Parts: sequence; structure tokens; C-alpha cells
Amino acid sequence: MSSRMELSDPERRVLLELARSGNVSPNAISGLDPREAMSAASWLERKGLVEIAQTVDLAYVIGEEGRRLLENGLPERRLLESIDGSVPIDALREASGMDRGEFSIGLGWLRRKGLVALEGGRISLTPAGEASRRSADPEIVVLARLAAEPGGIDADALSDVERGTVELLRRRGEAVAPRERSVRILRLTDQGRAVPRADLELRAGETQLTADLLRSGGWRKVSFRPYDVGMLAPALHGGRTHPLTAITEKVRRIFLGMGFAEIEGTFDESSFWCMDALFIPQDHPARDLQDTFYLSGPPADLSGEPVDVISSVHEDGGGTGSTGWRYEWSREIAERRLLRTHTTVNTIRHLYEHPEPPVRVFSIDRVFRREAIDSTHLPEFQQIEGVAMEEGASFSQLIGLLTEFYGRMGFDNVRVRPGYFPYTEPSLEVEVLFHGRWLELGGAGMFRPEVTEPLGVRHPVLAWGLGLERLAMLSLEITDIRDLYMSDLAWLQGSPCVEMRRPE
Repeated sequence: MSSRMELSDPERRVLLELARSGNVSPNAISGLDPREAMSAASWLERKGLVEIAQTVDLAYVIGEEGRRLLENGLPERRLLESIDGSVPIDALREASGMDRGEFSIGLGWLRRKGLVALEGGRISLTPAGEASRRSADPEIVVLARLAAEPGGIDADALSDVERGTVELLRRRGEAVAPRERSVRILRLTDQGRAVPRADLELRAGETQLTADLLRSGGWRKVSFRPYDVGMLAPALHGGRTHPLTAITEKVRRIFLGMGFAEIEGTFDESSFWCMDALFIPQDHPARDLQDTFYLSGPPADLSGEPVDVISSVHEDGGGTGSTGWRYEWSREIAERRLLRTHTTVNTIRHLYEHPEPPVRVFSIDRVFRREAIDSTHLPEFQQIEGVAMEEGASFSQLIGLLTEFYGRMGFDNVRVRPGYFPYTEPSLEVEVLFHGRWLELGGAGMFRPEVTEPLGVRHPVLAWGLGLERLAMLSLEITDIRDLYMSDLAWLQGSPCVEMRRPE
């Protein structure tokens, strides 16, 4: 060492602690928090004075079942307190107030521990049981200790008796769980041991340019440590918008910038508006219980709605030029209430209330379907819905509108292919090129006359329904839709403060 000024105060503290105690963890450096100690150790390692070794050790943490046991007590302890002399098993169960499952668990543990004797349908305490009733449960003692240490307790820090108790607890529905932890250990190098004691004298303030140093002129007499951007430093994460919210706002800005107005609807809808008004037949699979969440309670009030004209369209076409579905339409089915399965119900209502062109509206809102949860499906998700109604609107205009939208979202290669939907004809499905693969993102088409004419709409209507989460998955490059709704702080902190990524 050429001069003691080459060491900062935190570095001297680390060296002093290592000189006194030998190998230590950064958590054990007196006067420094672990982050400061680790930063100082990184500097010392670069100077060749300290080595940083990393090992993995085993710790135990309390699980949810353990917290429940800690709060309610062990079932065998509650049974133990209820046994007075020789008690019939049925009477003991009734006195304990436990259900059959919990009673069986408690009785099983009492017998496994040798605390009770069972004979002729009666149960009594053994001498070990009498002694156990006068002492605390070792499981509760261990659980209380684990609950007080959120980061867990090292396996090496447990006594042999405690380790045996932990193994018993692990058989109780993972009341206690093992966890591997990464541990850093600091040790002096030969060069570090050779640092003169005088160089380790603590001198506060020589690593910062303070107001006092400036006023007094003392800054001329001290050396300041150079700043290295490659050294370890804590990551700071300020408040930020959730990535899915940021994407939603970008979609909203794009449609607003394209001259559309935003509309909203309600979750609780009638089958009439959600299905019948869109010319979806009453025996369509989409109406089945396995696909739709129906609501209990009184039926929807359809008074004042265009029931007669919609029903006639279903039955025989109602003068639209269609033959309809050729069945007897049921008002009872139309009155059933449900959680909306799509947001097209918002736009069809809006068209009924505003039948004259031009109409250009969109919505971004939640919909509900009975879907099994997996990497690409959720029972609750969001749709980007919209319609454009104007004189002379055409299918090619719809394709151009969707191409423009996805282009503004960062997808330059867009194509469409034929599709089928009960309420649009012609229909299409839109795909984008992403990392060399064509991926489908939604459906679109022109509303059929059976949908528009009964509502008094006399001009072509372009309509689309796009999946927000699917778009977000591509933009954020994630493969599991559930990740969008998991509270994974590491992922949230590492996500870009979104300007959407462009596909390669």
C-alpha cells in the first residue's frame, strides 16, 4: 500500500473485521449494512486485498401450513388437553369440536409420539403424554423461531433436536420447507494481511465531497477514491407503470390518434345483447355452460329493447333477405344474464343508439369465458374492440385500418386470411410476422345485414376484436400469459419502461 488514503472508511472497516475475526459474511461487518459491506469488499477484491467466496447453504423457512399450526396450535395438543382419564373415542371427538379429518390427524400424531394408549375403544394418556401436557410443544417452539426469521434459519444453526423436529414438521403438509441460499464469505489475501495497521485507521468523510470540506478548504488535503461504474452497487427501482398498463395506454393513444372515440360497457349483460343481437343462434356452442358464466338472480329486463325485430330475424330473416336460423326463438333464453363473453356487445349497443354515420368507436375492456388456465388461456382477459360505420365502408378499408394499427404497434409485416364468425361476413383473421413466424392476433369482418338492419343501421360496419394479452406477450416477448398477472417484482423491475419492441 502506498498510502492509507487509498482505502475508504468502509474498506478499512471490512479489513479490520477480517483481521479480528477471520472469514466473515458481509452481513457481519460492524458499522456497515450488507450492501455497503459488499460494495467495499468488491473494491478490496479488485485491489487484491480480499477474496470473495460464494457457497450455497441450506436453510429452513416456515410454510403456510406452519403459520396455520402456529396460530391454531397442533391438533394433537388440543386433543391432549381434552383427555381426562380414560375417554371413549367418540366422546373425545365430540368434546374436541374437530371435524373427522382433523381429529384423525391429531389422534394419529398422539399415537405416533406414544402419548396415548388405545384399548377397547377408549383412550388414555401414557406417562409420556402426561409429561408432554406439562411442557411446550417442540414443533411450536421451532415454528415460532422460523416465523421470526423471514429469510429462514441455517440448517447448521439448528440443534440436533431441532433438526429432528423440523423433519417431523416437513411431514405436515410442508409446514416447514427447505431453501437453498447463496452465501458470500470474505477472507483476507496475503496482500491484505500485510496492510499496515496504521493504514486501517478510520477516517470518516474522505470519500465524499461535502459542504464542510468545500467551505473549510479541507478538500485540498484529502484524496478521493476514483469512481468505477463497473463496481457492485445496489439497483434502485422507482415507481413505474405496469407493462400491461403501458401497452394498454399505447393502444388507446393509437386509436384516439386515428380518430376513434372510446366507449365502455358493463360486465353484467343479457344474452339478448351479448348473443341474440349479434345473430348468434340460441343453440350455438358459445352459449353452453362450459363456455359462458351465467349469473343467478332475476332475468334481464328486455322491455324497450328491439326484441320483436331481433326474434323475427332469428326465426325467418325478418325481411333482411336472410332465411334466419329457422327455429322458434325463446325470450326466456334471451333474458338470461351473464358475464359478457366479448366486448362486441359494447359496440352493438352503441350502433343501436347511434345508427347514423359516421361512427368510429373502440373499447379496451375485460371479458369472461370458462377457459382452463394455461400458458395461453385465462378465464378473464381483455379485448380490443372497435367498429367503423360510414357510407361506402369496404373490406379493403378494414384491412388497411388493421394494418395501420399494427404498424403503429411496431409490426411491419401484417397479413389476413379468411375466417368465420356468426355475425360478420366476409370475415378475416389477422396475423403478424414475429421472429419468422406468423401469429394470429384477432378476428375482424363486416357486420352481416341480420345484425345491422334490425338496429336501423343502413350503412356498412367494419368490426374487429383483438386480444390485448396476446399482443402484450409478443411485445414483451414472454411465453406464458399468466406472467402478465403474477406479482413477480424481479420481472416488473426489469421490464422496459415501455416503448414497444419491434419484432426482428
